Amino acid sequence: MIQFSHVSKAYQDVKALDDVSFAVEAGTVTGFLGPNGAGKSTALRVLVGLSRPTSGTATVLGRPYQQLECPAAQVGTLLDASAQHPGRTGREVLTLAAMTLGLPRSRVDEMLALVGLTGREAGRVVGGYSLGMRQRLGIGHALLGRPRALILDEPANGLDPQGIQWLRGLLRDLAEAGCAVLLSSHLLHEVEQVADRIVMIGRGRVLAQGTPAELGRGRGLEQAFLDLTGAADRGAR
Repeated sequence: MIQFSHVSKAYQDVKALDDVSFAVEAGTVTGFLGPNGAGKSTALRVLVGLSRPTSGTATVLGRPYQQLECPAAQVGTLLDASAQHPGRTGREVLTLAAMTLGLPRSRVDEMLALVGLTGREAGRVVGGYSLGMRQRLGIGHALLGRPRALILDEPANGLDPQGIQWLRGLLRDLAEAGCAVLLSSHLLHEVEQVADRIVMIGRGRVLAQGTPAELGRGRGLEQAFLDLTGAADRGAR
């Protein structure tokens, strides 16, 4: 469903991604785990066509994102919760997106209910939202078209503990319905609570990948993550 194949990305003398390869299967949640600056956001931008790789390929549903017919109806994305128009209300943001996709207005109400935004909150302009409310609105926007693949960059930022628990349940439900979910985060605990597989990245390189049990065998997942990212930092010096 989602495939990175030997993807590298360089900005002048800086290699943001270095031979990144991994796959996300249908019906699973894959956690894309790494410290800030590891290359996670760059990889997701390459995946959805916002950045061109220096080499390698990244595909969704078997094709480059730009070649999908009406990609927003097949792939849900949330890369930056602050990118929504600050002068529009939450309901307006979703209504305009629904109109673009040819969806009924009832789908907007379904999404507002799903992400837990009340009618009063939906009537407020996005510029007055907290980060957590913007994340919820962004998730609703990503799910409007009932996507087969979902790509989320740090979606738990700004969510309170109740919101994080809600997000975990939502992602598990989506995976069980057959969606392929790629979730990036720098928070180990957030990822290990929901992911079927984890891809660890540091300094632009995939350091390890596997199930949480496989990666944590013998030393625990947290220690494995610290050891791998520490080794990547030392190797870059």
